[in-house]
Amino acid sequence: MSSRSLLRRLGTLALACVMTVTIAACEGSRSEAPPAGEEAFVSVTEVDPTILVDARYFGQHNFLGTRVAGYEAPKCLLTKQAASALAQVQLELRPMNLTLKTYDCYRPQRAVDHFVAWARDLADVKMKAEFYPAVDKANLFRDGYIAEKSGHSRGSTLDLAIVALPAPEAEQYHEGDPLRECFRPADQRFRDDMLDFGTGYDCFDPAAHTANPAVGGTQRAVRTLLTNLMDEHGFKNLAEEWWHFTLRDEPFPQTYFDFPVR
Repeated sequence: MSSRSLLRRLGTLALACVMTVTIAACEGSRSEAPPAGEEAFVSVTEVDPTILVDARYFGQHNFLGTRVAGYEAPKCLLTKQAASALAQVQLELRPMNLTLKTYDCYRPQRAVDHFVAWARDLADVKMKAEFYPAVDKANLFRDGYIAEKSGHSRGSTLDLAIVALPAPEAEQYHEGDPLRECFRPADQRFRDDMLDFGTGYDCFDPAAHTANPAVGGTQRAVRTLLTNLMDEHGFKNLAEEWWHFTLRDEPFPQTYFDFPVR
């Protein structure tokens, strides 16, 4: 089914269905600063201010339970090419009272290094109950959830979802709050404001695999909508994560940047 057909079907349904609710990359160069100063990267909201940004690694509501190294501002930075393509996706969603929301975009290599150090500390399971409840932390590398390189560091990969407008009030996380498994039904897990994609963001579980056959109904429809629209505008999905997309013609396919998000 085409993305436009899905848009027609989901236009009204999406408003009703909102719940109040890494790519392991090949070897490449590492750059401490963006090319040509910072001219190759842009904040997504400068390209399209209607795109929502929920910078999870700037705060504490993530699988580490702390702000991640390299995130100095709650921004979504992308290469200009990726940001421009993303704005085209947003143009298709807005007439149906839907909007994109990003969770993570450019990710400094120092943040990836933070992930790796955290994964090796098997005693730190602070956020396990929500983000990886059925996974042994000792297996995060083996199972591909954590890697020493990430496509995010190349600047054209991002994590995102769709939100119905007007955006409902989302639950606010406070350190020490009770945690609920990310694969629970939408009204039982963390109440994000996104449409029901079947799991929460950064859910380390097979339920988050984009084409998981156990996911059907509206959850399947919204995954298909997002995947189709992103595909039409030049992005490819990571099969293990419904939220993860990379620009096919990324401008820096072998460079892993390490300047901070600021």
